[in-house]
Amino acid sequence: MNNHDFMTEAAGVAEMQGLYGPFSFPEKLLQKIWDRREFAGHAAATADGRAVVVLHPGRWNRLSGPDFLGARLRIGDREITGDVEVHLREQDWAAHRHAADPAYDNVVLHVVLFEPCATWTAGGGGVRIPILALLPLLHHGLEEYAADDAVETLANHPLDRAREVLGLMEPLALRARLRRHAAERWQQKVGFARDRIRRLGWEAACHHAALEILGYRYNRAPLLAVATEFPLAAWMSRRADPDGIFESQRERWTLRGVRPANHPRLRLRQYASWVVARPDWPERLHRLGDRLRPVLTAAVSLGEEANTQSVRKTARLTAFREACAEDLCAGAMGGSRFDNLMCDGFLPLLAAETGVDPAVLWAHWFTGDAPADLVGILRGLEVFGGTGRPSAHGPIQGLLGWMLTHPA
Repeated sequence: MNNHDFMTEAAGVAEMQGLYGPFSFPEKLLQKIWDRREFAGHAAATADGRAVVVLHPGRWNRLSGPDFLGARLRIGDREITGDVEVHLREQDWAAHRHAADPAYDNVVLHVVLFEPCATWTAGGGGVRIPILALLPLLHHGLEEYAADDAVETLANHPLDRAREVLGLMEPLALRARLRRHAAERWQQKVGFARDRIRRLGWEAACHHAALEILGYRYNRAPLLAVATEFPLAAWMSRRADPDGIFESQRERWTLRGVRPANHPRLRLRQYASWVVARPDWPERLHRLGDRLRPVLTAAVSLGEEANTQSVRKTARLTAFREACAEDLCAGAMGGSRFDNLMCDGFLPLLAAETGVDPAVLWAHWFTGDAPADLVGILRGLEVFGGTGRPSAHGPIQGLLGWMLTHPA
């Protein structure tokens, strides 16, 4: 499931070798995954074989004591309330001497990342605490979780440093630097898409990617869980009722700060309409690889330093975008959300599956729901604006890539 080799672990952080070099997976990220339930909950089971249903993950405790307080769980045929402790490895419980600390006496589940060596954890007084390993249940590889978390963290960082440092570069050098970082981001996305196809197969990979992207920033995890519980066939046969799904997952949605257009109930309804109109949309996406070739030929002929306006005009990208939206989604998805589907899902999946490399189209594609502050920085740096330089996806990804390698 994860294309990396385990290297070292220290101070609650696992250091691993991934597809794109070493990366860190901190225990805090595993806590976030548990809190958001970003795993295949329908398949969760303790190390001794009992099914686990997470009714509520508990209140995340950022002070001393167990990581989550007052969780509600069903383990086997028993519903219990208690605390949850999260570790990378099952052995960390003993290493941290939790059994001797009364604060951990109410722990009812030990959640770990890696497969445990034991079938239970010894609590205070020899109480047997069941163990749940999350690694086999994760929707993504560890490297992708780490990469997504790094990008999410950037949202809370001030952007002044990017303005100051990049503003000192010559325009040609700046654009070349952004192209390089964008190319690295593209290769990473294709690699993650390839891993998703390997794990799920083409049709399910498309289905999972689409629902996850429709969740936007706040509801990606619950919509990904919906994709797992309700496969594409359920939507094709109309057994997946969007309103019923929304109500059944009510406590999991994040609605505060979500624009009406991104409300999960609306997104579920849109996806239902999309699948009814285009039940074969993953197959249509696969065939899009052949239609891409002449568009790619036109775009590549201009050279890598061509400006976005020239590429879009020569490749007739606006007309191609509209044709794709109609062919794949029957008009159920359009505008910025379709742009996100293309850039974050469809184009990387196509590259991973067919060998066609639409990197140049991805770079000059329309920005979708790009954060306004990133677009603003690029306007200030004159990467966007002026003759031939409309906002485009590639420079935004290049800026993100630069920021990830130059943390504040």
